[in-house]
Amino acid sequence: MKKFAFSALLAATLLGASDFNYEVTPVMGYLWNSTSNQVNSQNGGATGGVQDHSVYGVELQSNAISDLIKPELSILHGRNRVNGATDATGVWSAMLNGVYEFENSSVFTPFAKAGVGYEMYTNNHTNDYDGLLVDAGLGTKIGLTKNIALKLEGLYMYKMNSNAGRDGSNGEVHNIAALAGLNIAFGEKVQPAAPAPVAAPVVAEVVTPKPAPVVAKPAPVVAAPQDSDKDGVLDSADKCPGTPAGFKVDADGCPLKATLHLNFSTDSNKVDAEGAVKVNAFAAFLKESSAYKATIVGHTDSTASDAYNQKLSEKRAEKVKSMLIEQGVAADRLSAKGEGEKMPIASNKTKAGRAENRRIDVDLCK
Repeated sequence: MKKFAFSALLAATLLGASDFNYEVTPVMGYLWNSTSNQVNSQNGGATGGVQDHSVYGVELQSNAISDLIKPELSILHGRNRVNGATDATGVWSAMLNGVYEFENSSVFTPFAKAGVGYEMYTNNHTNDYDGLLVDAGLGTKIGLTKNIALKLEGLYMYKMNSNAGRDGSNGEVHNIAALAGLNIAFGEKVQPAAPAPVAAPVVAEVVTPKPAPVVAKPAPVVAAPQDSDKDGVLDSADKCPGTPAGFKVDADGCPLKATLHLNFSTDSNKVDAEGAVKVNAFAAFLKESSAYKATIVGHTDSTASDAYNQKLSEKRAEKVKSMLIEQGVAADRLSAKGEGEKMPIASNKTKAGRAENRRIDVDLCK
């Protein structure tokens, strides 16, 4: 049970926020003013900034512009009442950052970010000055579901105030904030549909078996050309004589074989437009070669539990079987089964390898 729960969580988080176009994170935390000359007794407050206080805000990130450096708009707000001040000082910080997310294969997605922004105050006391700032931070997202994660980060903000020399400070403000929030991803990315085929569908990966060695035949007694096995190729040119009825043959009179290979998105049994073209072409081949029967075999990558992957592979096989029946292939010529994650053709440690393993294969028999 524990393995199933962990595998289900892992399967959800491996899809991850990177498969969505946008992320929004309401955050809250605490900010420390770490300026070396923080306390200014004359003005009753922090030199060049407010004192330590709670903050809250929101972070908006786009994953649609770049897969490497992702733009993020961060807005934070806090309020602080300093000694002797009548009204609380409101602190607004707006920052535009570039976010780099490290490659991951677990529920954790570490990230680093840096950027520039602007800090401004309301109800100013003597030493509060608006100004430009630079910031940098580190953090991680901990996946909870397919599109929800816990986001933890530490943020450093540096600002040079214009009060330098007027209040005895050097004007530098150093702030450190610890933030936590609930990251919500939305706008799932859609894979572009394959262009409609211009020509008639062609059966993918047609394989012609090597012909058996041809034994020299005596000259035919009957002068008229013959096609003994009725496959449309005259005996004089037929390299596979005696082909049973019900097989589509090539120019040499040998039975054609076809394979059907499809790939799927993570945790999906949906056949995209490109895959539908292949299924339709394979159905046409089966209808022309009525002697063949086909076994549709579904496979998955190693994401999620064995039991979950077994059921998912069976769903993929049944989906393709139903599509072939819709194209006119007799149901008694088709069977479907799933092999789960047991038969990988590539490494499950890489994203490309996992994509190769999420597939359909077909076995033909007479």
